[in-house]
Amino acid sequence: MKNSSTVQNNNGFSEIGLRRMRKVLARYVDSGKVPGLVALVSRYGETHVEAMGTMRHDGGGPMRRDTIFRMASTSKPVAVAAVMVLLDECKIRLDDLVEKWLPELANRQVLKRPDSPLDDTVPARRPITVRDLLTSTFGLGLDFTALGTPIMNAILEKNLAANVPPMPDPDEWMRRLGSLPLQYQPGERWQYNISNDLLGVLVARVTGQSYGTFLRERIFDPLGMKDTGFYVNESKIDRLPPLYAPDPQTGEFIVWDEAKGGLHSQPPAFESGGGGLSSTVDDYHAYFRMLLNKGMHGNKRILSRAAVELMTTNRLTPEQQAVRNEMATNNVHISFGQGQHGGWGMGMAVRTYRGDYAPIGQFGWDGGSGTSTYADPENQLIGILLTQLGSTVPDPMHLMLDFWTMVYQAIED
Repeated sequence: MKNSSTVQNNNGFSEIGLRRMRKVLARYVDSGKVPGLVALVSRYGETHVEAMGTMRHDGGGPMRRDTIFRMASTSKPVAVAAVMVLLDECKIRLDDLVEKWLPELANRQVLKRPDSPLDDTVPARRPITVRDLLTSTFGLGLDFTALGTPIMNAILEKNLAANVPPMPDPDEWMRRLGSLPLQYQPGERWQYNISNDLLGVLVARVTGQSYGTFLRERIFDPLGMKDTGFYVNESKIDRLPPLYAPDPQTGEFIVWDEAKGGLHSQPPAFESGGGGLSSTVDDYHAYFRMLLNKGMHGNKRILSRAAVELMTTNRLTPEQQAVRNEMATNNVHISFGQGQHGGWGMGMAVRTYRGDYAPIGQFGWDGGSGTSTYADPENQLIGILLTQLGSTVPDPMHLMLDFWTMVYQAIED
C-alpha cells in the first residue's frame, strides 16, 4: 500500500485516534475493496490528510493530496452557493416566482396521486418559488420509494434524473421537464436532486453567464478553489482517476467513466449543480471552512452570515422531515445503511437529531461516487473523504460510515 500523510499543528485530534483512523482506512485499501482514497480532517487550524492506494484498481500512480475526484452529489452543498450570492445582492428573492426566468415551469399541473397516470392531474395550488427550489420542495425529484410509477419512469426516460449521459443542454432539459406534471403540490414534500439542477439553470438565466462561469468568478476563484469545476482541463486530466461502478454480484471493478475522453474531460452540455463538479480535498476544505466562518474567507466576505445560516440550518417542516426520516430508517437497503441525518437546509443535509456519532447541527452531504463532505459547528470540525468508487456495492458507503466514526473518536477534548 502506498500511503502518505500530512499533519500540521496538533490541537484538535489525538495522535492515537488519528492512527486508529489511518488503520481503518488502510483496511479498505489493503483488502482491495477500495483502490484508493484521499481523506482530510481539520479542527482549530490543525489539518490532517491521508492519501492511500492507487489511481486504478490494478495499480497506476499513487493517490495524492491533489488528486481530482468526481464529487457527484457532494456537488450540491457547493453549487448552491451561486444562488445565495444572487439572494445577497437582491438579484432574486426567496419568494419570487421562478416562472419569470423559467417560463417552462409556469401553470403547472399536479398528479392527483403520486402514482397516477401522467394525465390524471389537477392545477397547482400556487406557482413555484425560488424558496421551493432551494429547499428541494418544488414538486418533482428522484424518489427512490416511487420507482416504477409513471412519473419516475418519465423522469428517467427523459434523462432528467441525474448527472448521467447523455444529458441535454439546459434549454432542452427545461423543455422536457416542463412537459411533465409535478408529483406533489409546490412546497408540499421534500424530493431529491432535480431542484439542484434547476438552480443552475436559474443562475445562468438570471445572470446571463454560464453557471460554471458565475461559480468560478464568485465562489471558486475568491476561495482559491483552482481545481474545482464542471470538467477537468487536459493539463490536469492525469490527476483524475477512473470512476468504477463495481458489479453488484461479483464485485468486479467495471469502469463507469474513464478520465481521458470521459464525462469530465470536456465542458458538459449541462452543468449539473446536483452532481457535476470535480474537485480536491483542499478545495472543498476551503469552501466548508468558509461556511464554518459564517461566510468569511480570511478578510474576504464570500457570502453573508445570514445566507450561510439559511443554507446550513434545517428548512423542512415537521411533515416534510417525516418523509426524510422514513427514507433513512426504512430504505437502508437502497443506500447500504448510509445513515440518518434528519433535516435538509439548502443544498445539503443538516442533522436535527443524534442518529450516530455526529452532533445535531452537522451539515454536508455524500455522493454516489464514494465522496463524503461535512462540517460540524459544535466541534469546529471538517471532514472530507474522496474515493473513485461508485455505490453499486456497499464498500464505499461503509467506508464513509467508518471514516466518520473514526473522525469523531479521534477528537481529543
